[in-house]
Amino acid sequence: MDLSTKYAGIPLAHPLLPGASPLVDKLDNIRQLEDCGAPGIVLHSLFEEQIIGEQTGPYSIREPHEEAFAEARTYLPASEDFILSPEDYLEHIRHCKEATNLPIFASLNGSRSGEWLHYAREIEQAGADALELNLYFLPSDPSENAEDIEKITLEVIQEVRSVTKFPIIVKLSPFFSSLPHFANEMAAAGANGLLLFNRFYYPDIDLENLEVEPKLELSRSSELLLRLRWTAMLHGRVKTSFGITGGVHTPEDVVKSVMVGADAVQTVSCLLKNGIPAFRSLLAGFQQWMEENEYESVRQMKGSFSHHNCPNPSALERTNYLRTLQLWRA
Repeated sequence: MDLSTKYAGIPLAHPLLPGASPLVDKLDNIRQLEDCGAPGIVLHSLFEEQIIGEQTGPYSIREPHEEAFAEARTYLPASEDFILSPEDYLEHIRHCKEATNLPIFASLNGSRSGEWLHYAREIEQAGADALELNLYFLPSDPSENAEDIEKITLEVIQEVRSVTKFPIIVKLSPFFSSLPHFANEMAAAGANGLLLFNRFYYPDIDLENLEVEPKLELSRSSELLLRLRWTAMLHGRVKTSFGITGGVHTPEDVVKSVMVGADAVQTVSCLLKNGIPAFRSLLAGFQQWMEENEYESVRQMKGSFSHHNCPNPSALERTNYLRTLQLWRA
C-alpha cells in the first residue's frame, strides 16, 4: 500500500501531520512524534508582534494610540511570555534539522504587509523546508471593503515570495466573499499551498470583573465539516496544494479529508487532549481503513469526493442544502 503524498511540492510518507502547537517547542517531543510516525513537523508560530517588538523595542507595539483604550496595553503578551524569541526561533529550526531528517514547516503569524515579513528569508536560511504563513486577520473597519481585505492578503504573499524560494503555504480563514476566486489569486501571487482553515478564538465576557476574557476551546470533529466542504469545492479547480486543519480527531476524519482532496491533514487538538501517542493510533486507523476498503494508494483515494468532476458544483451545493433542510422533523 502506497501512503505517500506531496504537500506544496514536499514529499511526505503519508498525509497525516502534527499541526503547529506548543508540543513542538521541545526537541524531545519532536523526536517522539517522529517515532510515532510523523512525516514532517509544523513548528509553532513566530508572531508579527514579536518581530516588530525586537526590531523597534518592546514598548512600540504596547503603547496605546490616542484613540485606543488604555486597557489595550494589557492585551498583548509581554516578550517573556513567548516561549521562543525571534532569534531563538531560528536556532530552534537549526536544532530541529539536526535532530531529525523530517521536513520542517516553519510558521509566521501576522496580518498585514511590513518589514517583519523579511524574517521569512531568515527562516529559510536557518534551514526550514517550507513556510506556513498564518494570516490571522479579522476585519473590523467598516471603511475597508472585501477587495481591500483580499489585497492586504495578496500583498503579504507577494512580499514573502519576493524574498524567499521555498514553498509558501497560506493558512487562512473561511471568511471571504468568493473563496474560489480568491484561492486562484493567492496561487497566482505565489502560494504553493492553502491550509483550510484558521480557527478564530472567540473571547468571552467576565461579568464578575467586567473584563474581556480570552477563551480557548479545543476543536471537535464537527468543525471538520466546513473544511471538507471548501476543500471539495477547490480541489482540482485551483492549481495549488491543499491541506486541512481543524477538527481532525479520528481515522475517519483523516479519510474524509483525503477524499475531498487534501494533500496533508493536520491534527492538533487530538494530540493536546490525548498526548503524542495518539498520533500513532490515528495513523494506524487510517491505514487500517484503507486496507479494509481495498485502497491501494492515497492517490487513488484523493479527491474522490471533490467537486472537480461535477459539471455544476453550485447546483449540487444548492441541492444538498435543500435536502438537508427537509431532513429535519420536529
